[in-house]
Amino acid sequence: MKMKALLPVAAMLLLVSGQLAAPVTADGYVGQLAVFWGRHKEEGSLREACDTGRYNIVVITFYNVFGYQRGRYGLDISGHPVAAVGADIKHCQSKGVQVLLSIGGQGGEYSLPSSQSASDVADNLWNAYLGGRRAGVPRPFGDAVVDGIDFFIDQGGADHYEQLARQLHGRGVLLTATVRCAYPDSRMEAALATGVFARIHVRIFGDDQCTMFPKDAWEKWAAAYPRCTVFLTVVASPEQDEGYMFQKDLYYGVQQFIDKEPNYGGIAIWDRYYDKKANYSGEG
Repeated sequence: MKMKALLPVAAMLLLVSGQLAAPVTADGYVGQLAVFWGRHKEEGSLREACDTGRYNIVVITFYNVFGYQRGRYGLDISGHPVAAVGADIKHCQSKGVQVLLSIGGQGGEYSLPSSQSASDVADNLWNAYLGGRRAGVPRPFGDAVVDGIDFFIDQGGADHYEQLARQLHGRGVLLTATVRCAYPDSRMEAALATGVFARIHVRIFGDDQCTMFPKDAWEKWAAAYPRCTVFLTVVASPEQDEGYMFQKDLYYGVQQFIDKEPNYGGIAIWDRYYDKKANYSGEG
């Protein structure tokens, strides 16, 4: 069946709630629609993504150089003009869209080889992207402040991420985690055990153990972290991964199951480029 014949995700959420991108579950909890932005220059600007009105949350990807060498930090947003992002963050926030910065990713040079490296990265994130300021620390997004930090740790070891999480949380930073669907995610298990994360994005792609909707894994994630809201993270196009689901399957099958969990939060889409290209969330 052609994509255009399927019910868009945002329209599905409208059917459930009568509000944009907000499915109401059995207990009245309102869900949300998130998207990852920053992997393709052709996806358009951050401002354009927010102006679609489809997304409640945008996750900027990726801060992906840290830990290997003290004082060396890097941001890769795939050729987007970094100087323009700060104003776009403020614009999105003015429209009520939460903007997060994701650390790690599927490439780059990152790890936390020591407690000191965790402290150094916490300080750099605080002073470069969050509420801090320090002489000599560049702020790529100017005076714009992201709403929180997402942990997307997809390579290397698990050591010291729990320390990084505690230090950021201690400064009042909102934390989320994007994890592989197979439970538990070994790289994030210790960090999540701190109890300082507010939201978990369970992604059903990039994991050989989850080529279809992982019902058992979803139940485990939701049960293990009852104080976190849990999002199901899907790809927007069959070009991306074999875990792709047609919108009708997501709504009429999976959605009806996942929103029974009391801490269900919503749907996250990987990523903005393919969502725009395939019209998965219904943005024209």
